[in-house]
Amino acid sequence: MKNSRLHRRWSVFQRQQHRQAMKLSPAVRGMLWAASAGVLFSLLNTVVRSITLNLDVYESLFLRYAFGMLVMLPWVLRDPASYIPKDIKGQFWRGAVHTLGLMFWFTALPHTSLADMTALGFTGPIFIMLGAAWFLGEKMRADRWIAALIGFAGVLVVVGPQLSGTGGFYTLVMLASSPMFAASFLITKALTRHESASVIVFWQSLMVSLLGLPMAIYGWQHPTLWQWVGFLAAGVLGSLGHYCLTRGFNATDISVTQSLRFLDLVWASLLGWLVFADVPRSTTLLGALVIMASTVWIARRESRARSANSD
Repeated sequence: MKNSRLHRRWSVFQRQQHRQAMKLSPAVRGMLWAASAGVLFSLLNTVVRSITLNLDVYESLFLRYAFGMLVMLPWVLRDPASYIPKDIKGQFWRGAVHTLGLMFWFTALPHTSLADMTALGFTGPIFIMLGAAWFLGEKMRADRWIAALIGFAGVLVVVGPQLSGTGGFYTLVMLASSPMFAASFLITKALTRHESASVIVFWQSLMVSLLGLPMAIYGWQHPTLWQWVGFLAAGVLGSLGHYCLTRGFNATDISVTQSLRFLDLVWASLLGWLVFADVPRSTTLLGALVIMASTVWIARRESRARSANSD
């Protein structure tokens, strides 16, 4: 009886939260999904980086996505027909492009701090905004360009000393992953027109696992118990993160969600300090302030624009 009452209260709470969420503008909902994804991806990067310090990077790539697929398998087996994609070719290309980006990213991961890795990844929104305007027909208003450029200036403050100093080969490798991930996210945005977020996330994990398996076999090392636990946590965090990101892409223009990616630097710096004792440089903190200013500014602009259009 008690469980029944708790279930009814939880159902009422969920309906209230859903109605409250629907009152938000599409832009704000998209931003909230993107912000949630950023927190989850920062936790994911922390777990995966700690594993790759002691395990082959391509094996880690494979196992991270294989566990992401296993995490979703109970829902897939419950209703297999709903996970058959409408655009199998699009799913394949998304998986192939994302795997290529992951090869660069995982190669540089053990040699790059979380804060610098996140900051280098911030070049992605520039590629995404350009691609969204050219290939998806999204309107690029002046304020979105200004927010992106201010945020990118903050990124340059963060990575400038590294690029001109001891960043070396792995900095360039990490940078090379950004246009690959940008292309992957643009394909994701296109897929959201006729695929659900769950289908896109599952097929990404499936395709990356299949394409990453040959590289994993070549350098296979037997993981420890804690590394297996870490891959399970990574599978959960990664699947949830990509689900939130895909929902954000579905809620609003992809270029709107990109400004909030700059907040990831805050989470990455904090986790890098707590877990790896990486003390952020003064330039990292200064760049973060510039990035946060651009994020808050564009969020307020988007909210006002949506309110004006709805009046």
